[in-house]
Amino acid sequence: MVKSDTRTLRFWIGTVLVTLFAVLCVAPLIYMVLVSFTDSPTLYISWSDIDFTDFSNYVYLFVSRDFARPLLNSVIVVVLGCILVNLVSCTMAYGFEKKPIRGKGLLFNIVLATMMIPTQVVFISLFVMMRQLDLMNTYIALVIPLIGAFGVFLMRQFIHGVPDELMEAAEIDGCSELGIFLRIVLPMVKPAVITLTVFTFNSAWNSFMWPLICTTKSEMYPLTVAMSTLTSYFETNYGPTMAAATVSFSVPFILYCFLQKEFVEGIALGGLKG
Repeated sequence: MVKSDTRTLRFWIGTVLVTLFAVLCVAPLIYMVLVSFTDSPTLYISWSDIDFTDFSNYVYLFVSRDFARPLLNSVIVVVLGCILVNLVSCTMAYGFEKKPIRGKGLLFNIVLATMMIPTQVVFISLFVMMRQLDLMNTYIALVIPLIGAFGVFLMRQFIHGVPDELMEAAEIDGCSELGIFLRIVLPMVKPAVITLTVFTFNSAWNSFMWPLICTTKSEMYPLTVAMSTLTSYFETNYGPTMAAATVSFSVPFILYCFLQKEFVEGIALGGLKG
């Protein structure tokens, strides 16, 4: 009886703590949405200021500020980034793990060493390179910095688990090198591809500093940079700003709702494999 009461008490304490933590996490998002439906010049609002039928802030964003273009730019950067990062990471990891490359251990260590360098350190040299190659204000300039050693390391950990015997059997059956990679290796490392896609999506969607540096034309602004133009040194219109933040939050949230199972599975398996 005592053990049962103790378990019940622990259960309710755990439930209360988890609920409080969930409220702390969700409260700022709810407040953001509420402010987006007001025309208050400050962040201090009351229930009388909120009008859920008033979409003037959202109309202002997409009509007066043309936020459809930054939204499209962010989507394009995310899609191109996920494709390019997975392509480069998978092929490099496959070469490092399964191909007899001379000195590949040293090369792989050099690639891993780049993870020690903060991204901001290379912004100046990267900016000079992009300007000399005339790639400023292009999607290529926004996508290239997304490629890094983390993806190569993650994919190599998974490809290491692909049996060499299976690949040799496919080669004996006449399967080409590209066929082995596409039909055997990639399907077996699908959880890693999903995991890498999730991380790349988050990095590309929330990136601000580098897009701010490499885009000087408003038509090339991603959503994060376009949001920064809503504020000035003298005033901040919090209604449209919170509306823009809500739009920026909604896209990954909706995507997560549809692909929740794949996201959780990929990250969980990625953590177990690492």
